[in-house]
Amino acid sequence: MKIQVYICTMSVIERTLEKTVKMLKKQFPIVAITGPRQAGKTTLLKNAFENYRYISLENPDNRYYAETNPNAFLKEYDQYVIFDEVQRVPSLFSYLQTLVDDSGIMGQFILSGSQNFQLMENITQSLAGRVAICRLFPFDHQELKKAKLISEHWTETAWRGCYPAIYDRKIKPTTYYANYIETYVQRDISDLLKISDMRLFKNFISLCAMRVGQVLNMNNLAKECGITQPTAKSWLSVLETSYILFMLPPYYKNYKKRIIKSPKLYFYDTGLLCNLLGIKNELGLRKYAQAGSLFENFVMAEKIKRSEHLYEKNEYWYWRDSNGNEIDLLHIDNGQLVATEIKSTETILPNLFNALNKFEGIVGDEKIKKELIYGGNKNQKRLNVSIASWTSI
Repeated sequence: MKIQVYICTMSVIERTLEKTVKMLKKQFPIVAITGPRQAGKTTLLKNAFENYRYISLENPDNRYYAETNPNAFLKEYDQYVIFDEVQRVPSLFSYLQTLVDDSGIMGQFILSGSQNFQLMENITQSLAGRVAICRLFPFDHQELKKAKLISEHWTETAWRGCYPAIYDRKIKPTTYYANYIETYVQRDISDLLKISDMRLFKNFISLCAMRVGQVLNMNNLAKECGITQPTAKSWLSVLETSYILFMLPPYYKNYKKRIIKSPKLYFYDTGLLCNLLGIKNELGLRKYAQAGSLFENFVMAEKIKRSEHLYEKNEYWYWRDSNGNEIDLLHIDNGQLVATEIKSTETILPNLFNALNKFEGIVGDEKIKKELIYGGNKNQKRLNVSIASWTSI
C-alpha cells in the first residue's frame, strides 16, 4: 500500500521513505522515525503500517497509563504497535529493550517523535543495536514532481516550501510559517531551554536566517543578538536537533592550502526561511538581493532530504581555502569525490565552471566528478561537467 497524502488538487503524494521503513522493519525489532514537526510522520505511519495498532503518547490518558503501569500497558500493546511521540514517556524505553530481546520479533515496535534530542537520548541509552533510525522531512522535489505539484520556476517552490499542510489544507505559506514558528517556540523550546525572553530567541532565529550560506561566525552572531557565545551555541544546538536548521561542515583535506574550518549555516525548509526573511511572495524572492544564497540553501536542503528519504546517509561538506577558492558542495559517490557548484541562473555561461576547473587543478591527480546544479529546467553535459536542473536532484 502506498503512502498517500490527499491534497486540494486531488493529486497524491507518495512518500519515498515508505519503502525504506518497510525494509528496515524486517531487519530490526524496532524502527524509529523522527523529523521536524508536521512533516507527515503520523500520516506515513498510519498508512504504511495498517496492520499495526497506533498509540499516541501525546494523549494524556495513554501517557498516564504508560507512566503509572508500564507492565500492564506493554502487556496490552505487546507487538506490532506504533508508539507516536514516544519520548513523552522516557521510562518506556528500558521496558521495550527487555521485550524485544526476549521475543526476537522483527518490526515489533515502530517509534516516532518530533523532539529529536529527547528521542535520540533515550534510544542511545536503552535501545542501541536494536533500532533503525529514519528521518522524515517535508516533501522533497521528486515527491512533488510525481504528484505534478512542482513549479516551473524554483522561486515558487522555494517560497512556498515543502510542508504537507501547505498542499493539503490550502493554507497560505505566510500564514502557515508564522504559526509554525510560534507553536515551535512554545512547545519545543520551552521544553528544551529555559529562556526568559522568547522575543530574543525569535530574533536569534531571524539573525540565523540572514546568514544562510555564510561561514558561521559565532562571536558575531552572539554579539549582534546581545547574548553570550555559549548561549548562542546552545540555541543553535536546539535549532539543529529540532530540524529547523543544519550546519554544513568544511572538507578538511587541505591540498597544501590553508582552509576555512568553520561550518556554513542552512535551513531545512526555504518556505520557513523566506518567512523569517520577510519575503511575502514569489516576486519578493525574485527581487531579493541574496536570492543566490537562498537558491544555494534550496539545493542543499534538497540534497539532505533526498539522502535521508532514500536512506543513503550521505555526508556532505563544502571547501574553501584562505585564498577564496571555494566549492559549494562535496560528497563521496561510489568512492569518488563529487564537486558541486550551485548557481541560481537559468543561463549556462562558461564562467560558471571556473570554480570547478580551479578545484580540479588544486586536487592534482585525484579524479573528481564535476557537477553544476542551476536554476534552469534542462539537464545537460558540457566540458566534462554534469549540468543538473534543480528539479532533478
